[in-house]
Amino acid sequence: MSETRFQELGLALPDVPTPSANYVAWRRDGGLLVLAGQVCEWNGKVLYTGKVGRDLDLETGQAAARICGLNLIAAIRQACGSLDKIRGCLRLGGFVNSDPEFDSVPAVINGASDLMMEVFGESGIHARTAVGVATLPRRAAVEVDAIFVVGD
Repeated sequence: MSETRFQELGLALPDVPTPSANYVAWRRDGGLLVLAGQVCEWNGKVLYTGKVGRDLDLETGQAAARICGLNLIAAIRQACGSLDKIRGCLRLGGFVNSDPEFDSVPAVINGASDLMMEVFGESGIHARTAVGVATLPRRAAVEVDAIFVVGD
């Protein structure tokens, strides 16, 4: 069902980013799929850099978070072979490279949260953390990680 929905939305997926340090893009243990943080990278290029609230506005931050979400979905497909195996999104963790005075960090991460709802419907409902940080890898504007439940 999720694969069909993804196609109906006309979305494209980037290549799963290659980890830049000593970790993997995902780990599966039984029905849990834990996804490493993904920045707003598309096929090797970070699309949005700088601080949200100073260099980038809220809407651009949301677009960056959506790209992070697409990277997560690409990793899900790599790990599971099909989005149809997803039973639910348990948690998203969002990190925003933000100006210290920027107080709309949760609204930025809505870019990824909304995408999960679009693609997975009710199964996309999740718990979430959204945190403003001083910097992110490669000066990326946003990074998002996730935990999903997978069926067979």
